[in-house]
Amino acid sequence: MARGRQVVVIGGGVVGLASAWWLLEAGFRVTLLERFPTVASAASYRNGGQLSYRYVSPLADEGVPKKALQWLFERDGPFRFRPEADYRQWRWMAQFLKNCKADANARTTAKLLQLGELSRLSLSLLELKLPLSEFKWRNAGKLVVYRTDEAFKAALDKPDTDENRAVLWGRDTARIEPALAEMAPKLAGGIFNPGEAVADCYAFCLALEKRIYAHPRFERCMHTAARTIFVEHGKVTAIETDAGWLSADHYVLAAGIQSRDLAATANLDLPMYPLKGYSLTAPIRSEHVAPNISVTDFERKTLYARIGKELRIAAMVDMVGESTRIDRRRIASLSRLARESMPHAADYDKAEAWAGLRPATPNSAPIIGPTPYPNLWLNVGHGPLGFTFACGSASLLATMMRGKEPPFELDCLAYKV
Repeated sequence: MARGRQVVVIGGGVVGLASAWWLLEAGFRVTLLERFPTVASAASYRNGGQLSYRYVSPLADEGVPKKALQWLFERDGPFRFRPEADYRQWRWMAQFLKNCKADANARTTAKLLQLGELSRLSLSLLELKLPLSEFKWRNAGKLVVYRTDEAFKAALDKPDTDENRAVLWGRDTARIEPALAEMAPKLAGGIFNPGEAVADCYAFCLALEKRIYAHPRFERCMHTAARTIFVEHGKVTAIETDAGWLSADHYVLAAGIQSRDLAATANLDLPMYPLKGYSLTAPIRSEHVAPNISVTDFERKTLYARIGKELRIAAMVDMVGESTRIDRRRIASLSRLARESMPHAADYDKAEAWAGLRPATPNSAPIIGPTPYPNLWLNVGHGPLGFTFACGSASLLATMMRGKEPPFELDCLAYKV
């Protein structure tokens, strides 16, 4: 079915590039459409860098609405909200609240764990053609630390099938990660999962781009914005771009939050909203004690990942629209949290700030697969886990586009009219 068929993949971030590669390998001829002059210039550029295949807890959970209200009044709280005259913001929030239930969270988590395992296996297959060293991949393990007894107990009470995880009491966390020496006395405990990794998402995208461009079935990359999806007789016949009209046999939407407006031109309603996140990238020098393990501060919603000779600190969930402007107050908060938690981990004075928009769905599950149009496909809504799920999502998409059954039921991953 795939042999010789043309596909236009819209989006040159980590999800779009992975989609393009897996479709090339499946036998399709691929044209890549990216609005920026270079690939991976938006949400894939300086994200958290964690590949968290087992720590996939959806943002929507029991008790989160109450916590969110508290965070709004904290100086360095992880959540900020600015009301908009946009029905999509309020509808997203209403759907999010419906998912803030323990049973809904458990169902979504189970599906994301399946996708996470597929992603881990898919990346290991890609390693045959793209060495892990090219994007600073490291099996660092992941340590989630908890500041309060309540949060720690709730984490322990959740079912976990990972037999290799280790439960640590507060002060013990510094024994496996010395960078936590100052934070450990303030911690209730931590949970360590050895199978998680860190890597440079931007470097991964650049390395994958080279393989894509060299693939015999790759046709071209067009650096132009897609504007309109043209539908005729129940199927997509063309895409209007700033460079003119583009036609193919199939079309894949993988353009992050921009997919929402583009899908709307074809009367498709994607339940996504941009959650703005921030990161700092600080150099690590010989005198610093940087974490070797990937660390997530659960209550502060802050992660620390050592990527090569740099420390990546990422955090914040801001519902403030589609602006990527760097809010210096939020960066100051992030810097303050890092200095308090790991004061000797990196040269924070030389840290570079970044902000990006994470395309999130109300239940934190990406949308992968077919639409009501037989030749239009989706790979969107990955939120903060785009890097983690990119390879698995692309593999899943390519399987379905070849007319084969996916390895598991899509359920909450499917587009619903």
